[in-house]
Amino acid sequence: MPFFMILMWKRITKHQTLTLTTIAFITTIIGALLFAFTQHVSPFIGFYWAITTITTVGYGDVTPHNTLGRVIAMGTMLTTIPLAGAAFAGWAANMASLHIRRALGMTLDKTRDHLIVLGYSPLLIHLLPDLLQEHQNLVLVSMMDTTHLPPEIPCITGDPTNPHVLAKAHLSQAKQIVVVGETDGEVLMTAVEAQHLAPDVPIFAITQSRRATHTLQDLGILHSVAAQDLLGHTLAKSLETPHAADLFTTILASDQTRLQEMVVPPAWVGQELSAIRSQNAENCLILLGLVHENQIFLGVHQDRVIEMNDRVLFLTAGT
Repeated sequence: MPFFMILMWKRITKHQTLTLTTIAFITTIIGALLFAFTQHVSPFIGFYWAITTITTVGYGDVTPHNTLGRVIAMGTMLTTIPLAGAAFAGWAANMASLHIRRALGMTLDKTRDHLIVLGYSPLLIHLLPDLLQEHQNLVLVSMMDTTHLPPEIPCITGDPTNPHVLAKAHLSQAKQIVVVGETDGEVLMTAVEAQHLAPDVPIFAITQSRRATHTLQDLGILHSVAAQDLLGHTLAKSLETPHAADLFTTILASDQTRLQEMVVPPAWVGQELSAIRSQNAENCLILLGLVHENQIFLGVHQDRVIEMNDRVLFLTAGT
C-alpha cells in the first residue's frame, strides 16, 4: 500500500495542475473537519462551509462563533482560495491547450518520418526547443504538464509504456524514437515497449547510469547515452582542458559545421583509417572516428583497417 501511494503521488506531481488540485482538495478537507470539530457541527456542515468559503460565495448561514474557528477560517481562506484559483486556471489552460493540440493534431494520422519523444524527464523542457529546431516534425508522448510547451508540438498525454497510448503516435511510421525518463526503470520499460511496436525504427535512449545503457544494448537497443557519464566526462575534461566543453558545444550547436555519420564507401574498405583521414583533409572533411560493431575507434593510439559495413563520423561545413 505505501508503494502504491508513492507511485500515485509521483504520477500526480508530474502534472502541475493536478498537483494544485490535489493540495487544494486536501486543505479543503482539513479545513472542513477542523471547522466541524471546533464549531460542534456535523462534517457535512463543515464541508458545506468550506466549499462556500473557498468559492467566495459566502452565504453567511454558517459562520465561526469563536476565536479558534475564526483562525481556521483565515487559514482556509489564505491557503485554499489561492490554490483553488490556480487549479481552476490551470484546468482552463489545459482545456484550451487540448483544443489547440487537437486542431494541430488532426494531421497526425498522416504523419510519417517524424521524431517521437517518449516519457518525461526534468531535462525535457530544455531539450525540446533544440529538438524542435532540428526536427520540426516532432510528436511528444508523455504524462507531463503540457501547458508550458510550444503549441506547435503535437502532444499525446498518457503513459508511454501503455501500448494503446503508443499506438496513437504511429511508432512504426516514425523516423526516430527518443526515450527519456526520471528513472532507468521507466526508460527500460518504455524502450522495450517501443522496440516491440516498432522494431525497425532506431531508438535512442537517455538513461541515468551506464549500467542501464548496457542493459539496453543486451536487449538490442544499441543507441543510448548515460546522462551522468556524459556530464561527468565533460566536466572532467573541462577541468583538465578549460575549453573542452566549448569545443563540444561548438561542434554540436554551430550552424557553420555539421556532424554526420555514414556507411563507409566501398573504395575505403581495406584501407587504414589514417590514410582515409589524410586523403580527405583537403576536402574540408574532418574524419573524427570509425564505428565498428557499435564501438568508436578514433585511430589515435592505434590505426585500424576499415571493414565492410563500418560507419564513419565526420565533420563538414554546414549547409
